[in-house]
Amino acid sequence: MRIVAEHLSYTYNPRSPFETAALKDVSLTIEEGEFFGIIGHTGSGKSTFVQHLNGLLRLPSSMKKYRPKKPKKGQTLPPKTVLTVGEFDLTDKKTDFRALRRSVGMVFQYPEYQLFAETVAEDVAFGLKNFSETKLSEEETAAAVRAALEVVGLDYEEMKDKSPFDLSGGQKRRVAIAGVIVTRPEVLVLDEPAAGLDPLGKREIMELLHKLHREWCRTVIIVSHDMDEISENCTRAAVFSEGTVRYVLPPRELFCHAQELTAMGLDVPLTAKLVSLLHERGIDIECDFTAADFCEKVLAYAAAHPKKERDEGGEA
Repeated sequence: MRIVAEHLSYTYNPRSPFETAALKDVSLTIEEGEFFGIIGHTGSGKSTFVQHLNGLLRLPSSMKKYRPKKPKKGQTLPPKTVLTVGEFDLTDKKTDFRALRRSVGMVFQYPEYQLFAETVAEDVAFGLKNFSETKLSEEETAAAVRAALEVVGLDYEEMKDKSPFDLSGGQKRRVAIAGVIVTRPEVLVLDEPAAGLDPLGKREIMELLHKLHREWCRTVIIVSHDMDEISENCTRAAVFSEGTVRYVLPPRELFCHAQELTAMGLDVPLTAKLVSLLHERGIDIECDFTAADFCEKVLAYAAAHPKKERDEGGEA
């Protein structure tokens, strides 16, 4: 499902003292099959944008009572807003938003805090029952729940009758993700998927997301403030700042703009910092800012420039 946004704007509490423009004329395309990153500081508009993708936030034109205003004489109409997710037109009031939410799964930050059912199986099945077009039999529901739990690395027989509140933190997060992907969405959106996890937990959750990307969801979108997470995992990333999109680039190009990102209050990956430090010492390394590629390029440079040669050149 290709995602296209053109001239997308959104204001919280319009026509009130608390009016806040969260999105300002945003245009962004996310291609089907991408592992896409969205970054930005707090209040940049990134969360507001992704909440539009499954209709949690809706445009005025998609509301049943919406009536377009006729422009006053001589008034210039603003550019038309476009927001489509695959075949779904999110600006149209006739759009089936229930079907949209079945196709676009949303995992919020710390999803384990949203578990509520008495058993793991009931929790995972909730979304399936809520969004299915037809009533499923108990056997069909159990099969879908089994598949969702197993794809996130949990044993169905061992987990299905347990209380989700008796699980470890990592197991809870996996159950929460299973409860979203059980409808087999084509697009999976995750807000800070590795938040609060230790380095091992972060690596495991990102490995899980890549597995889901290969086997379950055609497009994965992560919202993250962790630049290493973006550089290691994403095909492209969009940088939001003050309600606008400043960059949409692959990580290897994006993190060449280290000074601009820092000026926006953002960090850069550790590898980008090391590349900059090496450049100050006369050593130019070109890499894609993943740890593996950085190490490979540094070792290749060291092999091509013996220590004596580096010392004579004052590069050590």
